[in-house]
Amino acid sequence: MILAGDVGGTHTRLTLFAVDDSATALVEQTFPSRNFATFGVVLQAFLKSQSNPKLVGACVGIAGPVVDGRCAVSNLPWVVTEGEIAAACGLPHASLINDLEAVGYGIAALRDADVASLLSGAPAAKGNIAVLAMGTGLGVAGLFWDGARHSPFASEGGHASFAPTDDEEIRLLEFLRPRFGEVSCERVLSGPGLLNLYEFLRASGVAEEPWLAAALPQGDAAALISQHAADGSSELCVRTLHLFARLVGAKAGDLALTMMATGGLYLAGGIAPKNLAALRAPELGEAFLNKGRMRPLLERIPVRVVLNEKVGLLGAYRCALHRHRS
Repeated sequence: MILAGDVGGTHTRLTLFAVDDSATALVEQTFPSRNFATFGVVLQAFLKSQSNPKLVGACVGIAGPVVDGRCAVSNLPWVVTEGEIAAACGLPHASLINDLEAVGYGIAALRDADVASLLSGAPAAKGNIAVLAMGTGLGVAGLFWDGARHSPFASEGGHASFAPTDDEEIRLLEFLRPRFGEVSCERVLSGPGLLNLYEFLRASGVAEEPWLAAALPQGDAAALISQHAADGSSELCVRTLHLFARLVGAKAGDLALTMMATGGLYLAGGIAPKNLAALRAPELGEAFLNKGRMRPLLERIPVRVVLNEKVGLLGAYRCALHRHRS
């Protein structure tokens, strides 16, 4: 079997796959990441629960920069190494890759039902692909097209500086800078980022419903904001999602130009599928295309949302399978 992992700031998912091209998941478990002191504890618990299965390969996608087979996780106090994974799995070698690189490997395995289209772009678009993933943090990756196949690569573009494009966004930057100093894109395009946008609009004079003010500290703030934006019960939440969609479009357009992503741009992570209606509103498309002389190029680039939440696991499996066969 092959072990595939997807390590994020909120959840760690571990799966055993059959060694074939069917991408058949035999066993899968999800662990709350913050309940464990180290990734090694999670991995050992999973393998023990499966009676220490015989593995021929292992690959873990992880939320953070991987350098020389080692990663200090961006939103967790964990340090994970390839050597640690290989030793636990009884393998001479294991792969540790950035979680967005894993998503890149997984995109090729997606079916039509696994994606939703936001902007159609040109028919039969091909070329490089860009990935922007919004969840606990903000991830960025690319897939280089060599004329025959795509090769995924990682980046830390989610930590690039937030670049305002109008007066309201300049005020947003001024609101966030005293909190964070350097304001990265992740500060606005993530779960915590949704709350930052909400608080900015509230401070700007948009009225907050008292019942929502009481509920936010008690639950998942990003989920509550999304919920009350979708059902229209809170004008502040609706405004927050409109601003969020505009910022997503602007960042996605920048990324598409940076990577010359004529093969498409994919929005992944947990936030986009839960807010499809907001992302399909005009704000995202207008901000995506609003790049001056480059508008005709961007009009040719499809923008899609990844609906399959297991794309990172599929990608880690495909990466391990490829390296096992090489």
